[in-house]
Amino acid sequence: MRIASRAERIEPFYVMEVAKAASALAREVAHTDRPMVFLNIGEPDFTAPPLVQEAAARAVREGLTQYTQATGLEPLRERISGWYRQRFGVDVPARRIVVTAGASAALQLACLALIDAGDEVLMPDPSYPCNRHFVSAADGRAVLVPTTAQERFQLSAAQVEAHWGGRTRGVLLASPSNPTGTSIEPGELRRIHDVVSRHGGVTLVDEIYLGLSHDPAFGQTALAIDDQVISVNSFSKYFNMTGWRLGWLVVPEALVPVVERLAQNLFICPSTVAQHAALACFEPDSIAEYERRRAEFKARRDWFIPQLQALGLQVPVVPDGAFYAWADCGDWCARLGLPGSWEFAFEVMRRAHLAVTPGRDFGSADTRRFIRFSTASSMAQLQEAVARLRALRDAAS
Repeated sequence: MRIASRAERIEPFYVMEVAKAASALAREVAHTDRPMVFLNIGEPDFTAPPLVQEAAARAVREGLTQYTQATGLEPLRERISGWYRQRFGVDVPARRIVVTAGASAALQLACLALIDAGDEVLMPDPSYPCNRHFVSAADGRAVLVPTTAQERFQLSAAQVEAHWGGRTRGVLLASPSNPTGTSIEPGELRRIHDVVSRHGGVTLVDEIYLGLSHDPAFGQTALAIDDQVISVNSFSKYFNMTGWRLGWLVVPEALVPVVERLAQNLFICPSTVAQHAALACFEPDSIAEYERRRAEFKARRDWFIPQLQALGLQVPVVPDGAFYAWADCGDWCARLGLPGSWEFAFEVMRRAHLAVTPGRDFGSADTRRFIRFSTASSMAQLQEAVARLRALRDAAS
């Protein structure tokens, strides 16, 4: 059978390949004194809070399970609009908000609406792998621009200007970022958008971790810059609804009917039950619970990163958001006789029963030296992981 070249361009999602290996080993060691500790997947250990669960059950009981309009329930779009006003002081009209089947659908819709075959999109290296694959699936080409700790592993306006070419369509940024947990300084983001606008391009910003920002200097939405900025967001991270597959897209008003037409044909609508449940995310009791959880994520970061540093796993830029630690494992690889973070991940899995994510997924700009830890697991799990890493270090000394 001939496979489409589009499909062949999509690389494996190595995060999930590592996860499969870790799950297989986990079954073998489940009943030992050292069961598997998972710090590899970016999924909160919290689930939807009570009001959200109750709203979902009520929707099922009342038969609110049929199709909605492709852009989502109007009351949900209004609630999201209100959240932007309350949380960020930004007026985002509900008519510019399109509810989607997760942030993945939002990114797909944005790419299909804006990218033609051969168009190039600038992205930082390292960055979340699926974002570049959405560009590729739209027959575009992601151009990864190497970044360093000095730039917080984010693109700068100068880099965007320097790498802009005849086929460049725009930029796809993430703030806070996966895998680094770092955000773009708001002034720099405005300068990036100025460069993009001058070239007639598109500024697309993945903000799915914005609710989990820990530093007021960075926790601002790109939508405050200009109503031509396109933002992707999700109910998965801050709102702890990963498997519910619900997100949203904010676009310029003129783009709404284009995205709606695509959504009607590709998705019909997002999950109706998930949408009714999400209405309860914005209740005061739910927001209070989310803020308590956000504080817990920060406490985990504040404990875990100094522990990594003390173990010789240096984190060059302390993350200001999300729940990741992007750590340099070069010294450990040298001590263990390993060529890079891919082999390190499997060595740690085998010897410490600890699952982490190698840098291979996230680009090629020195990512061979880096490993991503997820701090979305409980403090007890983080403490156990540190104890096992310490024992492994001592054994290798």
